[in-house]
Amino acid sequence: MKIQIINGPNLNLLGVREKSIYGDSSFETYLVELRKRYPEIEIDYYQSNVEGEIINKLHEIGFSYDGIVLNAGAYTHTSVAIADAIAGIKTAVIEVHISNVYKREEFRHHSMLAASCKGVIAGFGMDSYRLAVENFKNAS
Repeated sequence: MKIQIINGPNLNLLGVREKSIYGDSSFETYLVELRKRYPEIEIDYYQSNVEGEIINKLHEIGFSYDGIVLNAGAYTHTSVAIADAIAGIKTAVIEVHISNVYKREEFRHHSMLAASCKGVIAGFGMDSYRLAVENFKNAS
């Protein structure tokens, strides 16, 4: 099984930015733990602050992977282009968020991507990614 995790803008700053919201661990540190927990799954990781690069990655792997875990960051609330890319690929996508977006600013309460995704997981910290991987694992 192959799962691609894609993180969007500013998520390269996990462990540094807004620790009260996002915690004090980098994603790379969490990824090591996630890969140890699921040694039978190939978990690839990609991060970009650029909308077009995220779309290119979805197109690149969206017909060959078993699942995509996508935290599009702020693009979740603004990107029709990423929503269209998700709708155009074969691989199922689960939208994830570290924070509970519904406890935050009003503009974060709407996802442009959710309708094109298999599901949405939000508010469980970094564990949101594990829950998505678990869903793909159990679905296989």
